[in-house]
Amino acid sequence: MEQTVEQKLKALYDLQTIHTKVDKIRQVRGELPMEVSDLEDDVAGLETRIQKIKSELDDLEDSIVTRKNLIRDAQANTKKYETQLNDVKNNREYDAISKEIEIQGLDVQVSEKKIKEYGFEITNKTAIYEKAVADLEERQKDLDVKKAELDTITAETQKEEQELVALADKAKEGIEERLLIAYTRLRQNAKNGLAVVTIQRDSCSGCFNQIPPQRQSDIRQRKKIIVCEHCGRILVDEQMALEAEPA
Repeated sequence: MEQTVEQKLKALYDLQTIHTKVDKIRQVRGELPMEVSDLEDDVAGLETRIQKIKSELDDLEDSIVTRKNLIRDAQANTKKYETQLNDVKNNREYDAISKEIEIQGLDVQVSEKKIKEYGFEITNKTAIYEKAVADLEERQKDLDVKKAELDTITAETQKEEQELVALADKAKEGIEERLLIAYTRLRQNAKNGLAVVTIQRDSCSGCFNQIPPQRQSDIRQRKKIIVCEHCGRILVDEQMALEAEPA
């Protein structure tokens, strides 16, 4: 059965009333959901950073072990070459073995230098690691507090919100698709979520711009859907707000 314009306007206004109540419930949560999300990102980021630093520290420790093994091997080789010096038969062999001993000594020096560098890196990275762990503990505490606050507020309002959302879904069924699309777009574009507003003190209650008397008269007749010339919201007369039954 084809709806009259008045029925369409009433259906839109009833849907707006329900959505306004949902918006008010969600406003109670304020910035908490965003704060919780930001803190969760911080915690995840710190956890990733800590794991990365831990991996780098492990690699440095492994590098120190490798260098210590190289030193041990070089020292063993040096002893072997020093023993061989006692059995050389000519200067050429002596020079060759002496060169090998020199190379082993240089390898030891390089490894010892690298061990010192690795130790310095470990000291610096350990300080960074410990700060990251402390930051993580602090962020985790903040997250736990904010989550608890959000859970408390959500628990107090969840049932009411679910009931209102179900009412809104039911109310949408009585609105033609063209109007519903326009209504949804208006709600998305409006900071306060108001797509359908009343006349208050001769003005649009959405943007507070004045509405000419003739236009107000047309709105009160409910013969056609009229939008605010300034903000584009759908306008209904103040009497419709009084006639609307509470959702």
